[in-house]
Amino acid sequence: MKIRETHPKAVKTHPKAVLDRRRFLQAVAAGLALPGTLGLMGGEARAQVGGARRFLVFYFPDGVPGDSQNGDRSLWHIHEGGEADFALPELLAPLRPWRDRSVFFRGLSMGDADNGSHPGGAQKLLTAVDRGNGESIDRVLARTIGADAPHRHVYLGAQAAPGGASGDKAISYVAAGNTVAAQDDPVQAFQRLFGAGLAAEPGAPPVDVRQATRRSVLDVMRADLEGLRGRVSGRARSRLELHLDAVRELELRLAPMAEPQPPPEAGDICAREPAQVAAVDQGALYDPARFPAILEAQTEVMVRAMACGLTRVGVIQCSHHTTDLLMSAFPETPMADEGIYMRSHEASHYGAGHDFGDPKFRSYVAQRRWFVERYAALLARLAEMPEGDGTMLDHTVVLLCTEVCDGNTHQHHDMPFIVSGGEAGGVRTGRLLRFGFRRHGDLYAGLGRALGADFARFGDAGDGPLPGLVA
Repeated sequence: MKIRETHPKAVKTHPKAVLDRRRFLQAVAAGLALPGTLGLMGGEARAQVGGARRFLVFYFPDGVPGDSQNGDRSLWHIHEGGEADFALPELLAPLRPWRDRSVFFRGLSMGDADNGSHPGGAQKLLTAVDRGNGESIDRVLARTIGADAPHRHVYLGAQAAPGGASGDKAISYVAAGNTVAAQDDPVQAFQRLFGAGLAAEPGAPPVDVRQATRRSVLDVMRADLEGLRGRVSGRARSRLELHLDAVRELELRLAPMAEPQPPPEAGDICAREPAQVAAVDQGALYDPARFPAILEAQTEVMVRAMACGLTRVGVIQCSHHTTDLLMSAFPETPMADEGIYMRSHEASHYGAGHDFGDPKFRSYVAQRRWFVERYAALLARLAEMPEGDGTMLDHTVVLLCTEVCDGNTHQHHDMPFIVSGGEAGGVRTGRLLRFGFRRHGDLYAGLGRALGADFARFGDAGDGPLPGLVA
């Protein structure tokens, strides 16, 4: 019997008997119907069944208003309060509803190599290796937690790769020094992910979404089940194999009894093109006034792809470092309301201090807050999607990042990273983690553990998984 892997709200209305069979099979595949098997395993083995399932990066360019040259304190970072009793600064106000679902950091460093450089920061950002001479964390996870998904990795951009450019403008490294360009067209992204016979990235094998989203529950859970097999032995493993064989046999016997799938309903997010995508003008993909709409469409494509089981690992890249993105052209935003003609990289060079009387600095702060709002909107979209006993946000580790700290000085220290979601994977949210100095690769090593990839360390320096991040 084929089970449609989709958002719970999108499940079709079928006769009760068919739904009951589906729920039974889903329960078995999730380990809920295996009495006597999971009970023989330790807590570590049980965690392998659940946990965080997805990794999603949200990148914005050109840093933040950090500690200035004349001594003004960062407007981004948290200065007062303890690990749990802290308040977010005004710049992060859009994240206040998500404060308790996020982790904030002080003292994470990308190291001294190329410090003060936008390209050097972009190269180290996800690789944690100087000059990008390594594979980025998203690509490593695509080969582990993403290995069984129809699309192992999805890389979407909003005006991130004009002319298909990659190089040091890209942040996702498939190998040492080797990047690919982000897909900047939401229409093509949707067609490649959800259209039959199309690939998510150049060179990737084609995938028929009609088959991919109707794989059996056991096929969907293959990676988790294989990991579980590797953690048990002896009698427990034998009983697990017997249960899986019995479920497979039952699935095959029930398949002829299942009624044919009806046509997709209007509410089926796995079959219906998002309105945000339908509204995209493909002839204006690099018009700065269209940037907000393109980013909204790409965000919706990514969330739907993850909800429908098409991918577990993705990157959303907002433009690129040192971008000429004219953010004052964004309609109905503070940048446009003030009428300040200001590009992202231009505004980031605001001068030696935080002077709100200076239109350049005022525009830069408004730009950074806009990106925070877009990140908050992504978290809200994930939280809208029920999954298991919680939501997609519980099962997704989301990373907010940029390639430098202060936009004017381009420092690679005290990086403004934020991690959200991932509570099902044991990420301890609602906290501020302070370190005098800690390499940011240790953050990725810790997140890897939340996602079931047990890294001893990540990158070319560091001491291992970040302490206090994962329970």
